[in-house]
Amino acid sequence: MPALDMPLDQLKEYRGRNPRPADFDEYWERALAELKATDPQVELVPSEFQSPQADCFDLYFTGVRGARIHAKYIRPKNVQEPHPAVVQFHGYSGSAGDWSDKLAFAALGYSVLSMDARGQGGKSEDVGGVKGNTLNGHIIRGLDDHPDNLLFRHIFLDTAQLAGIALGLPEVDPSRVYAAGGSQGGALTIACAALEPRISKLAPVFPFLCDYKRVWEMDLAKDAYQELRDHFRRFDPTHEREEEVFTRLGYIDLQYLADRIQGEVLMFVGLMDSVCPPSTQFAAYNKITAKKDLVVYPDFGHEGLPGSSDKTMQFFMRD
Repeated sequence: MPALDMPLDQLKEYRGRNPRPADFDEYWERALAELKATDPQVELVPSEFQSPQADCFDLYFTGVRGARIHAKYIRPKNVQEPHPAVVQFHGYSGSAGDWSDKLAFAALGYSVLSMDARGQGGKSEDVGGVKGNTLNGHIIRGLDDHPDNLLFRHIFLDTAQLAGIALGLPEVDPSRVYAAGGSQGGALTIACAALEPRISKLAPVFPFLCDYKRVWEMDLAKDAYQELRDHFRRFDPTHEREEEVFTRLGYIDLQYLADRIQGEVLMFVGLMDSVCPPSTQFAAYNKITAKKDLVVYPDFGHEGLPGSSDKTMQFFMRD
């Protein structure tokens, strides 16, 4: 079998390379306290797109630091309540996408809440306000400021807040709220279930934002991780701050949030993934202590994984 990364038996034992900040737990407890103190001010606006199967709304809420966050909310018609719900997250730089691709879950009697990550391709707001580079790249946004100002900290908290909104909807069964997404969406799926442990099932596909130092050492700081290379070239060309930079990135490294997950996990990985290297994904998966299973695609990279959507749907339908 061709190999991009470690052999599979080593991947199953790999525990990650990126430094974990000494105050990691305090960092996230402080972040969750900020989230708890934030009034979401939820607003539902009927969408122009409607369906015989479901009512469709633009859902807005206020995230940490005052940003208004947008999600598409699809609520099935004529189904028994309370019913299950899925919170969905998109890939890096993208958006919640079309309404139509969410109707399959609505046909099953599930509500769907699909979030636009702040400052990316949808309608969510990025309020900014950090020192340092803001030209390109959300991983490094706020890296030269206080760690509490890292942009992905705020985006991770947005996922938990959206899940909390879903859990509180009167039409939703709070024991059956699930999370799903691929790439950045897979990362945000893990973040969501880690920071809102009432998520009962999650299906991350080749998650991004794991084990940054491993990405660097594999010389794969390109494509979605190009901003890591750009940051060093522009702001630390002799790497005097390398350990400091990777340690600070550890605050938003999902391998260190993974052990907070309590829901059941079904994860998907392609062993030829040169965008989000398999070892980085295993660094997170191997730290999950909840019930979990992994679907491995030996010949696939960062691309559509045949059957993954069907397997995710069947996973969610299984009681």
